[in-house]
Amino acid sequence: MGKKTIGVGVISLGWMGRLHTRSYKSMAERYPELDADIRLVSMCDPVAENRDFARHSLGFEKAVEDYNDVINDPEVDVVSICSPNYLHHEIALAACAAGKPFWIEKPMGVSSKQSAEIAQAAHEAQLVTSVGFNYRHTPAVEETRKLIGEGKLGKITNVRCWLIADYASAPEGPYTWRYDRARAGAGVIGDLMSHGADLIQYVLQDRISYVSALTGTFIDKRPIPTKAGVGHSGWEVSDELHDVENEDYVATLIKTDNGVVGTVESSRVAVGPRAEYVLEVYGTNGSVRWNFETMNELEVCLGREDNGVHGYVRSLASPHYPHFSRFQPGAGTSMGFDDMKAVECFKFLDGVLSGRQIGPSVADGWSAAEVDEAVVQSAADGCWHEVARVVGKTTYSG
Repeated sequence: MGKKTIGVGVISLGWMGRLHTRSYKSMAERYPELDADIRLVSMCDPVAENRDFARHSLGFEKAVEDYNDVINDPEVDVVSICSPNYLHHEIALAACAAGKPFWIEKPMGVSSKQSAEIAQAAHEAQLVTSVGFNYRHTPAVEETRKLIGEGKLGKITNVRCWLIADYASAPEGPYTWRYDRARAGAGVIGDLMSHGADLIQYVLQDRISYVSALTGTFIDKRPIPTKAGVGHSGWEVSDELHDVENEDYVATLIKTDNGVVGTVESSRVAVGPRAEYVLEVYGTNGSVRWNFETMNELEVCLGREDNGVHGYVRSLASPHYPHFSRFQPGAGTSMGFDDMKAVECFKFLDGVLSGRQIGPSVADGWSAAEVDEAVVQSAADGCWHEVARVVGKTTYSG
């Protein structure tokens, strides 16, 4: 029997759409056991220069303006949804209606309601899905999950997680859809904090069940753009200002089903940290620390004996860690951000080919959205809020 062919459609060719594309193209080298030919069939973007780039530089066979032309193309087997947040809902529902497995960026929608509708539609259509929680695929994070699962840290007591960035720290940065509540949802809560919620639930295999939060918007006006860029760069702006409608900062206390307590903090306007995304997990017999800025390192402390030397061991990611050997031959040679997306792509395609849900599911995306929703509600009234349960296969439900 010959190789299977997987026809790929990518919707929106911004930074993430280009990264999805690179990930698909890397599968033959990184994961040859997929034993499938990945074919870049079609992409969609409203910007003509992006369509030209897709065909002439990336190798897509077709470049169209209407996402329905991608989803309904009989040669497209799987769909990547990389559009702005406010378009995720309608595009994902269209993919469900067409019976096309999809890989969608987070947050899945601009509300928990939209995320629920996506997850429920995908469940009814019996689709394999993936959500862009790329940090969970870092080998050091995968190793953390393994250590916790094996009981090496003892009983888990508390966690600390913060995702502090500076991508929106310049007041002269353009007013884009990211700062519009109707189009982006709750700002940094869905953009960064949702990654923290997913990391915690992933490594602990435990659900965040209660939250208490506060939020702030520190740059309350931004200039209206006159020329669009890609991602966070290439924009040109006018002198006219627009009110920022969502959150720059959030701090949250959490409690899980199993009684673990902790904190989650996120900012998009910090001056100093560039992408300081940190996860710390503490147990009765040890703890681990991971920082995305040094993503190939894991600080590990196991045991409580004090024999004159006690503390953290700095463990460099190596072929002993999950997936590392796909990208580098030995410890000290680093993986990067794009590699995490390649792992995510493999889990998605392996799931599609085997008919199993392997990567982060739309139920995981819905679960993170419910944490986001409870955080917004708590920040509004100053009270603890229970996080609504979701239906479907999640990280913590097995």
